[in-house]
Amino acid sequence: MKKRSLAAIGLAALLTLTACGGSAGDAPAAQENPAPMRPELSETTSARISTFALDVDTASYSYARRTLREGRRPEPGQIRPEEFVNSFRQDYAEPPDNGFTVHTDGARLPGRDRAVLRVGLQTRGSTTQARRPANLTFVIDVSGSMAEPGRLDLVQQALRTLLDQLTPGDQVAVVAFSDTAQLLAAMTPLAARADLHAAVDRLTVQGGTNLESGLVLGYEEASRAFRPAATNRVILLSDGLANQGSTAWQGILDRVGESAAEEITLLTVGVGREYGDELMEQLADNGDGAAIYVSSPEEAERAFVSRLPATLELRARDAKAQVEFNPDVVEEHHLVGYENRALKAEEFRDDSADGGEVGPGHSVTALYALKLRPGAEGHLATATVRWQDPDTRRPAEAADSVDVGALAGELWSGAPLRLQVDVVAAAFALQMRDGEAFGMDLPALGEHAARLARSSEDPMVTELAGLIGKAGEVR
Repeated sequence: MKKRSLAAIGLAALLTLTACGGSAGDAPAAQENPAPMRPELSETTSARISTFALDVDTASYSYARRTLREGRRPEPGQIRPEEFVNSFRQDYAEPPDNGFTVHTDGARLPGRDRAVLRVGLQTRGSTTQARRPANLTFVIDVSGSMAEPGRLDLVQQALRTLLDQLTPGDQVAVVAFSDTAQLLAAMTPLAARADLHAAVDRLTVQGGTNLESGLVLGYEEASRAFRPAATNRVILLSDGLANQGSTAWQGILDRVGESAAEEITLLTVGVGREYGDELMEQLADNGDGAAIYVSSPEEAERAFVSRLPATLELRARDAKAQVEFNPDVVEEHHLVGYENRALKAEEFRDDSADGGEVGPGHSVTALYALKLRPGAEGHLATATVRWQDPDTRRPAEAADSVDVGALAGELWSGAPLRLQVDVVAAAFALQMRDGEAFGMDLPALGEHAARLARSSEDPMVTELAGLIGKAGEVR
């Protein structure tokens, strides 16, 4: 487990790049829930190279969906635009092997010399039958706050569903924590599925939330039962509202660092109306894993049945992306989101620098807002992804280049449908977090989303249009 460098990027830059006929100074400030303070745009941000760790988390969008349906907006700090975009289906081609395909395209934005560039990365899918055996250690929050409907009851339902989907080669351990942690089931083969169901049935709410003790015991059990030929994963199910022991992700991961060094990955599964988003997200980001959020049995089923291989397995460790822009063509560029996944350029090929973990069938999308030089033509950018094989740690790379001529006309009339959806999802997140994005307000975003929902016949895009409408009704 390696610590990731953090970076933040100024909001003013995005507004300068994307506002229609205006400047950053013309942009209206958010009236509610002001965005967190960020430093001004630095020389590094406007340089020709952008580097970041890949991220497949979707918790931010899932939690925003819940809060909007309940008639309230998520806090700005809980909104991560990349997780909104990565929640939506893409149509990138899959690679023939265990690496990535790299897809680059883009479109012109309204306004002089403005454009959006999309970098899409895709891994090859898998089936439940084809995946390798798994050693799963469930670390389950049974503290008092989990008594609220939709917390422990949803966790138990999700675990019962997952246990029924696992195969005979898999093994499961169950840890419960409140004031202290307790091992309810040591690592158990699925041949004894009834014993594991009984352990899940014994989960009862009590006491405070010592998340640190739960993860320490969970990692100890995962390390003790480690199988080199299996996927070894700790799965934390909690509302993230830690109030005992260490309550900061750094302190918790320091306690489990020795066990985590055995290549045990972490999946955080968030539940609950009130949710410790920052803790759960940072544990996942810095614990070689991913963060998801579920608020209904249907969402749990998607995570633990429909996307079971992607939930459990890995295609790539420490995956990073680097986009090198042609300074003769691109005057300015701004990566939308990924603020806490930013890396220095020299860390791209430094395999000791932490990247992201990506499973089978995952797509990762990054959007860049660009200001092009007048009359720009020719080579625009080259996007490269670097990753390590999950077993051998052997590094590999794939790349794709894009020219100015590949920008597909005006965004709303000439761009691929999925690119338009990505821009709407990102702009919706930025609108709620920062107050303005891509020169559009919520009504304009809602119109585009409704049109795209009709064209795509995609229930997720229809849902997005509804959420934009909800956001316009609440403050």
